[in-house]
Amino acid sequence: MRAYKYRLYPNAMQRKDMQTHLWFSKNLWNDMLELTKQTYADYGKFSSMNALNELAKTSGLYSQVSQDIFRRLNKSIYGMVARRKKGIDAGFPRFKSMDRIKSLTYPQSGFSLNGKKLKVSPFGEINIKLHRPIEGAIKTLTLKREADKWYAILTAESPSAIPKENNGEAIGIDLGLMTFATLSSGKIVKKPKHMKVYEDKLAEAQRNLSKKKLRSKNRKRAKLHVSAIHSKIANTRKDWLHKAANNILSQYSLIALENLDVQGIAEEHGKGISDAGWSIFTNILSYKAEGAGCKVVFVDAANTTKMCSGCGEMVKKELHERQHNCPYCDLSIDRDHNAAINILNRATVGQTGSNACGDGSYAV
Repeated sequence: MRAYKYRLYPNAMQRKDMQTHLWFSKNLWNDMLELTKQTYADYGKFSSMNALNELAKTSGLYSQVSQDIFRRLNKSIYGMVARRKKGIDAGFPRFKSMDRIKSLTYPQSGFSLNGKKLKVSPFGEINIKLHRPIEGAIKTLTLKREADKWYAILTAESPSAIPKENNGEAIGIDLGLMTFATLSSGKIVKKPKHMKVYEDKLAEAQRNLSKKKLRSKNRKRAKLHVSAIHSKIANTRKDWLHKAANNILSQYSLIALENLDVQGIAEEHGKGISDAGWSIFTNILSYKAEGAGCKVVFVDAANTTKMCSGCGEMVKKELHERQHNCPYCDLSIDRDHNAAINILNRATVGQTGSNACGDGSYAV
């Protein structure tokens, strides 16, 4: 499955109707959640599907959209139950405000694409800018609001890609925060400088928002401005990540990465991990690899920084130490470069030559 994102140009009435349906979505989520919590408190079990379906019928939403809301709430409840069974203190999903409802999803039907028009129930035909063709059969549609703009996100089941011939070498990649990535070749991929400009603008806009009176028109405008900058940052970052991934895929036949628990690392180290875009980058590499004639391999992340890539001995380092200096074999290189070499070595164990792209049976 591949997602395609296109800008929509709804008219004034369609904008108003779509905004109203976001409000309906918020109400349905909260009503379903309230009924589920109350039923659990009273009887020790969750609400029946019939009871929740009755709420959906009176929500004012198209049936496909209400079905998706039920599916997402159900998934959240099952996730909570699974975490509790593991002994994790997990609570119910949160009630949603309008700030947290920004999309309407049609998981099966209720929409069709006709040239430059996207027909969506119950909004009618909406102008759409198709800046690139869709490959495969369209499966789902999500209407998403970002600040004051609307987008259509269409997912399509692509036909199996015919792999291109790729005779590039194997490469190991260590993802970081000081620099975006360090390759086993020694090359460094730096973060884009223009992101700092947008982040400064965001900080200024957020300070301005905090000074506005609650529920005032000025606060509403300031909030919209903050949302627009967030959207710009997200789109700019994703565009850069696509370009960085394409550049690597065009040069190498085997790409080795650490199998990282990004969510766990983010909880420990904070905002920087999320901003780095590691998950998005690895996902882009993975789904584009086959068509580019490449193989992406994820290896055990344990001790890639400590292990000396020259002799295999463990060399402890503090977080602030940026250089790997081995007392056993006298190897002295950048710590991230050392880690990238270890990542590559783990991916190519048992392979002949550095062009290891064979049949995909890697010892990792």
